[in-house]
Formats: sequence, structure tokens, C-alpha cells
Amino acid sequence: MKHSEELEQYILRHTEPESDYLHQLWRSTNIHLLAGRMASGHQQGRLLKMLVQMIRPTTILEMGTFSGYSAICMAEGLEQGGKLYTYEIDEELEDFTRPWIEGSPVADKIEFIIGDAIQEAPRMGILFDMVFMDGDKRNYKQAYETFLGITRPGGFILADNTLWDGHVVDNNYDRDHQTKGIAEFNDYVFADQRVEQILLPLRDGLTIIRKKTND
Repeated sequence: MKHSEELEQYILRHTEPESDYLHQLWRSTNIHLLAGRMASGHQQGRLLKMLVQMIRPTTILEMGTFSGYSAICMAEGLEQGGKLYTYEIDEELEDFTRPWIEGSPVADKIEFIIGDAIQEAPRMGILFDMVFMDGDKRNYKQAYETFLGITRPGGFILADNTLWDGHVVDNNYDRDHQTKGIAEFNDYVFADQRVEQILLPLRDGLTIIRKKTND
């Protein structure tokens, strides 16, 4: 959802501030990495922290670490003993991201792994309470199926960028592979009777999915 700059600033002024550490990470991400806007940022970061505090997961899986902003935000919400496992498939990001994660106040709650979450996470033998998907949009449907199988009943999957800058309703992007991946994922999840879902117009779209219990 697009806001005027004035309204955007109003929203941020009325949202819990991000820490100085996160603000510096956000600035460094945008200065040193291509596509810095991919980082969750202030508003979404505070939402991720609050959702973790509400869901109270013991284990979180993240697909797509990027600069580590979202991982740190979610780890801030974890209770003592909670653990977040974050996978980044692009090994070239490790030199930037690892020092920021390891230097954060919640470093003990985060395990940063270079690798493909779709392939490697099921081998961990962990049933996750919460999953945050923020990787290659062309693989969202495959990732969702994989992660749903390792999410506990009653657990949550959060999928980022599900409006894809509005391209999902723009016919000019019908042939774009990433837009097609997101659109197919959105339709698939909406029709999936195993879950409940809501798509929020936050930033670039955030879908919150709850895996139904058996009772």
C-alpha cells in the first residue's frame, strides 16, 4: 500500500522506535547493498517483533536473511530459550550480514546459516512454531509446501512481498516470473483448506497464515 510521505512519517512517529543498532543496520544496508529496500525496516520490523511476542514461538525459521534486519527484530521478541534459524542462499552476503547478527544484542538467539532453506530446513528435524518467508518469489509455492510440513499445527507462516509492488494486479507483469510466482502462491494459499490466512497491505504485502489444528 502506497502512502504519501507525510502519512508515512506520521505512521512511523506513532510506532515504537527501532533501536539505534537497527537504525544503523538499516542505513548500512541501503548504503552498501543493492536493493536495500528489501530489508524489512522500521514499521514491519516492529510488527515482526510484536507478532513473535503474541505467538510466543520457541523455534522460528526464516528463509532469506538478507542483511539480518528482520532476523534481529524477530529475535527481539523471542522469550528466553527461543531460537531463530535464518537461511540465506546468497553466500556473497555473508561478509556483510554475519558481523551485524553476531554483534547484535540478540546474537545468542540467532543461528545464521548460508544455504537453501527449502532443501536444508527439513533435515534439521525441528517442528517450527513460526516461519518467515522472504526469499525467491519464484519458489514461494514450493517453499510454502515444504515449510507447512515442518510447521506445528496451530503454528504460523508469514510470507513477505505478497503484493509485489502492486504487480499482482497489473497485466503488464503477467509474463514476469517473480510476479507469476507470487500470484500463483497467493491463489494457492487462498484455496488451501489446511490453513487460515489474511493478506495485509503492509509495505509490499504481508500474508499471515495459520496452520489449522486437527481438532
